[in-house]
Amino acid sequence: MVDTSLSVVELFIGFEYNEIDKLEFVRVIMINFLNDIRNAENPISNNRKLINTIAILFLGIALGTFSKYLDFRQTELPGVLMAINGVLDIGNFLGRFAIWILIALCISIYSNSAIRASINVFVFFVGMVASYYLYSNYIAGFFPRSYAMIWFGFTAVSPLLAFVCWYAKGKSKLAFILSALILAVLFNMCFVYGCWYFNAKSVLKVIVFIIGLIVLRRDTLRSSALMGTISIVLAVLLDMVIPFHFG
Repeated sequence: MVDTSLSVVELFIGFEYNEIDKLEFVRVIMINFLNDIRNAENPISNNRKLINTIAILFLGIALGTFSKYLDFRQTELPGVLMAINGVLDIGNFLGRFAIWILIALCISIYSNSAIRASINVFVFFVGMVASYYLYSNYIAGFFPRSYAMIWFGFTAVSPLLAFVCWYAKGKSKLAFILSALILAVLFNMCFVYGCWYFNAKSVLKVIVFIIGLIVLRRDTLRSSALMGTISIVLAVLLDMVIPFHFG
């Protein structure tokens, strides 16, 4: 009876070890797969990481506060800022997704690693969204709950999106396709089009798309042009599936 118990325990322990080996094998395969797309950059010190993340947090707070300030104080802006806002409609521009997607993309791609990209982008959106809606609630005196829930949800998933976007600057074919897909999303946020028409939503959104194209550019002009072309095709296909865009 004792021998039987021991053999069961040994089998159970052996099973656990086998499962651990399998998990370790999968982990190594995944790391190698991701490293083939893009390797982490040169390591930086923990102090530098902390400083960068805090700076990104304050950037988010500043931009979120400024965005709500423009939206709430449109009739009380200083003369020059009011003139610029009247021409470019900056307040409405900052109230849409395109510019924030571009900023998050830049933060992600220029982070030191995919993990750092996740942390930095999440911190940025926490600062931006929190400052925007705290200003809205306590200074402007209203809280648009439905819009806030959209932004809270986007903030929650932003680390995963940033992790994936970091690999868009890799060298593999998968990185190329990922870059084209990101550009396709930006394209649909910045332009409206159909069978017989094509228009930019605003001058600022044209600039957003151009900057996105520059940030995601490939090693050669030919590859960059091919990426841009594929992104437009993907944008049209995405528009068939998801015709509504948070541009």
